[in-house]
This record gives sequence, structure tokens and C-alpha cells, in this order.
Amino acid sequence: MEVREAILGRRSIRRYGGQEVSREKIGQILEAGRWAPSGLNNQPWRFAVVREKKDKMAELTRYSDVIKGADVCLAVFFDHESGYDRTKDLLAIGASIQNMLLSAYSLGIGTCWLGEMLNRKEDVHDLLGISGELELVAVIALGYPAESPQSRRREIEELVIDL
Repeated sequence: MEVREAILGRRSIRRYGGQEVSREKIGQILEAGRWAPSGLNNQPWRFAVVREKKDKMAELTRYSDVIKGADVCLAVFFDHESGYDRTKDLLAIGASIQNMLLSAYSLGIGTCWLGEMLNRKEDVHDLLGISGELELVAVIALGYPAESPQSRRREIEELVIDL
């Protein structure tokens, strides 16, 4: 799949079929995240693959149906010990997440980037047994899509400041 096709075609998927996402495909998705750019090549991201505790994690968000319906979730963390500039590090983690979303789409796997989980990040840390050096940045739900949502974007002229 061409990169442009993935960028234009990927959508947030909130309903999933029951098929299991293989460990191999999860590995490919994580590999894409690992190759994102980061300042000083510090790679400040850490990933947790959540299957067994997924339903408990769903209780921590108003989007519980998305998490329960997904086959697996990826919790994405900022490793403070690897960081050097919070803003730059969080931007790098966003790039890592985008790489994973596009990679998943290219493999036929739907994703939903759940930022609302940050309202309960301490509870997520407790549930997953994650240390204080790591800070939850996002949860990504993954599964084979059971929907094909449409999307609309603003016109480019609304977004560009032409100086």
C-alpha cells in the first residue's frame, strides 16, 4: 500500500469483528512505531500489549465499548528517563503512534487512538503495574474492522496561512 493511500484511507474504527490479531501483525505494528523519528534519537516511547487486562481497562473510560470490542490494545507511554525535552518527546511519541495507525491500516487492521484514557492514567498505571518513570500518553484499540466510517476534512485554504 502506498503511504498516501494509507494516510487518506485510514479512519478511526470503533466497532470490530471477532477475529484475533496475530502476534506477528502486532509485532509489525510495533516495529513501525519503533522507527518513528525522535530528537537525539532518544526513542522515548514504550509500549504495553494489553489483552488479558483489556476488559478491566475498559472500565476506566466512557469508551468502554471500543476497548471491549477490540481484540487487543496498545498502551503507549512516555519514558521520562529517555526524554530530554517534553514537547519534542511528546511530538515524537505522536509520530510513533501515527506510524502504528498507518501500519495497522496497511495490514487490514482497524485502530482507534483513545486519548480520553489520560483522565484516568494513574488507574491505568495501577491496573497494568507500570512504574512511575513511564507516563501514559494514549491507548490504541486494534481489531479487524466491522465498520467503514466516512470522514470529512476542512478545505486546505482554511488550514494554511499563506505568507
